[in-house]
Amino acid sequence: MPTLEHCIARGVHCVVGTTGFDDERLAQIRGWLSKAPNVGVLIAPNFGIGAVLMMQFAQQAAPYFESVEIIELHHPDKVDAPSGTARHTAELVSKARSDSGVAVSPDATTKEIDGARGANIGDVRVHSVRARGLVAHQEVVFGGIGETLTIRHDSMDRTSFMPGVLLGVRRVADHPGLTVGLDAYLSEL
Repeated sequence: MPTLEHCIARGVHCVVGTTGFDDERLAQIRGWLSKAPNVGVLIAPNFGIGAVLMMQFAQQAAPYFESVEIIELHHPDKVDAPSGTARHTAELVSKARSDSGVAVSPDATTKEIDGARGANIGDVRVHSVRARGLVAHQEVVFGGIGETLTIRHDSMDRTSFMPGVLLGVRRVADHPGLTVGLDAYLSEL
């Protein structure tokens, strides 16, 4: 945060790629930006263009299926579980379902080992896997009568994030103020 404050105060546009920016931190950044109205800041928790599109597709599909669960898989050095992308996807899907009047996914489970059914985020179960050999993977599994839909994104290598980073760097100056999420820039293409 001190580096971000320093850059904004000096009129430097910033592209940040990390999770963990809560409402309090975002408000603090907006406060700094109010004194530098021409500066653009992009905070993108995920630079994977495919991952951002996967979240949008899942949000679009959410009202049409009775059941939904998310499985995210990452390398064992990842410190958060579930990932920020999985949490955000679950929030988007949960809101889309709620806004459309879709009931909570049916689940007859009455006995389980603690955590066996994953974490609840909104009305969506999220499962986390950590294993050597993985980079970043997520699937959203929807279920309906007689069908399932799986929307999956796989980053096999960290270079997969570079097109999103370049998009952010090239466009941040055109967007004064705070932008959270690469999806705002994708909608302009």
